[in-house]
Amino acid sequence: MQRNLHILLFLLLSLIACKTSKQTSRSNSETEMSAYLMAYFKDDDHSLHLALSTDGYTFTDVNAGKPVVSGDTIASQKGIRDPHITRGPDGAFYVAMTDLHIFAKEKGYRDTQWERPQDAYDWGNNRGFVLMKSYDLINWTHSNFLFDEHFPELENIGCAWAPQTIYDPKAEKMMVYFTMRLDHGFTKMYYAYTNNDFTEIITKPELLFTYPNPEVQVLDADIAPLEDGRYVMTYVAQENPGGIKLAFSDRANGGYTYDAEWIDQEPGSCEAPNIWKRIGEDKWVLMYDIFSINPHNFGFLETTDFKTFKNLGHFNEGVMKTTNFTSPKHGAVITLTQKEARALAAHYAMDLKF
Repeated sequence: MQRNLHILLFLLLSLIACKTSKQTSRSNSETEMSAYLMAYFKDDDHSLHLALSTDGYTFTDVNAGKPVVSGDTIASQKGIRDPHITRGPDGAFYVAMTDLHIFAKEKGYRDTQWERPQDAYDWGNNRGFVLMKSYDLINWTHSNFLFDEHFPELENIGCAWAPQTIYDPKAEKMMVYFTMRLDHGFTKMYYAYTNNDFTEIITKPELLFTYPNPEVQVLDADIAPLEDGRYVMTYVAQENPGGIKLAFSDRANGGYTYDAEWIDQEPGSCEAPNIWKRIGEDKWVLMYDIFSINPHNFGFLETTDFKTFKNLGHFNEGVMKTTNFTSPKHGAVITLTQKEARALAAHYAMDLKF
């Protein structure tokens, strides 16, 4: 009996130690961070760009405004849009992008406006994504994933846009969530899981969220895990004007509760929300793309409770700044360690000061 009690006590202490270790690991991960990395693209080159910041307010393009990966070298349509970057539990960086060039005809990449007839598949009508993975932000593997080539039931796919990636601890897989339109229907938000190499989507897409009004298109979801175990999702509802709403769930792949309140504070339409946390502070930043202004720009809100939001203005019109680039589109921000940031800066001969 006493021996069994000792075994039970040992197991209990082991579980507590394991839980404490995981909590310490999570808390240490933020204390190790010293910089911010933003992925974005530009309409004029349809390529991947990266920008660094040491304070989360001023961002500098790592390659002096030139792409770090050219879209015509990785995409089936010779251009990418909507890049999203995240870090996986394996320490690797994951980038997912829309495989689409909206000016491909003008650039001489094809003879038609779109890859497929617009009357059959509507505007844009791309079929998939570019998936990239790296352990150092310099050397990348990449693959092209087209849904109709892997899922025969999706041969009627009208478009697949704005892929983003998050690790789902319940599924123990990287989850890609994205906007998809079937036939001539409305765009909706879906999710699926990838293989470990991040080269293929291996599960059939499932609905991530259903908007109460079926006549309203929804798109551009962004999901961030919170410290209380919940997930916050920001997304676009294409009403008039289109803007940003948020929802919460206790799991990554669904269960998000609808909230009718609009979050952005723009008079016109905006899209591509992205939530990121300031290092060492209980402040979250909501960044979004304002395509209804010319030149287009990013807008920023800051919150501590996801109930009240402070307007930080637009890039170079408030506290948020860019130094060597303008008019970024559809961005995403993650944090880096000092070592990671310095290595990336050194590769591109940047003068990065901490």
